[in-house]
Amino acid sequence: MFTMRFDMRAPSTGASTRELYTAAVDMAEWGDQHGCASLLVSEHHASPDGYLPAPFLLASAMAARTRDVPIQIAATLAPLHDPVSLAEQMVVLDILSGGRASFVCAVGYRPEEYAMFGHSYKGRGRRMEECLRVIQQAFAGEPFEYEGRQVHVTPPPLTPGGPPLLMGGASPVVVKRAARFGMGVLLQADDPALEPIYLAACQEAGTTPGIFIGPAEDPVASGFVSEDPDRTWAEIGPHLLHDAHMYAAWMGDAGALSKSSALDVESLRAENGAYRVFTPDEAVAHIRKSGALMTQPLSGGLPPKYGWETLELLASKVLPALKES
Repeated sequence: MFTMRFDMRAPSTGASTRELYTAAVDMAEWGDQHGCASLLVSEHHASPDGYLPAPFLLASAMAARTRDVPIQIAATLAPLHDPVSLAEQMVVLDILSGGRASFVCAVGYRPEEYAMFGHSYKGRGRRMEECLRVIQQAFAGEPFEYEGRQVHVTPPPLTPGGPPLLMGGASPVVVKRAARFGMGVLLQADDPALEPIYLAACQEAGTTPGIFIGPAEDPVASGFVSEDPDRTWAEIGPHLLHDAHMYAAWMGDAGALSKSSALDVESLRAENGAYRVFTPDEAVAHIRKSGALMTQPLSGGLPPKYGWETLELLASKVLPALKES
């Protein structure tokens, strides 16, 4: 099993945005044909390397080129958006994808994004809860009042009750909020104490616990497959290092899967952490242990030819070996 994540970073040292976006949609179609477990697209704004600011557009293009693979926006920074407009976009993607879409809602961690959209960074938690209330009301398909105006989000979602919503983050506040709104949780960092807090909060709120997903035992955010890892690290290492450095600069002391303190490619490889290049046999062993290989075939603006190499090796050597076992 494998997943494919796309954040569309496009630093000047990498491929062009046109090449990357074209490849992302082509790779989504390829993933659909080869049993990909999930396509994930992300959202950030005002990033110097062009991080994907409009995930619904890319997800819609992917939905139009695929038939079976689930598509998740992980995460959408809900408080930055008008909640009525956001609900409409979620409904349309739900319909367009045939019910394959799900959404991880997060408050984000970059004050400059809130400044760009004219919202208070300190008030992001309250705004998140307001957005969630509106979205859940909108999914019901009935008219309601919001900020003194009548709202009716049409057409209704294809998925009864609306497409799945999960909460993203890694704090007690986040999991308690998820419990109050009857949402599942996708953790961005490992903290064993959070699931008991979530379950207790669900019991207190009278909501049914949803799915609670934390990082795998051996977490990998950007996995690649190569017959010659030394060569592959030499080719793609600078792009992976760029990705790691950007997340580290953004997140400070906060925990995250794609974060690293490595100062050079050799150190990043030596961490044996979120960024990994496996031989086919190692990839098979990793999937058997962790359940899935998380790939990011265009990580850090990686020229698509390198992403295609790892995907084709995944299809020719790794997936058949898993089927035989």
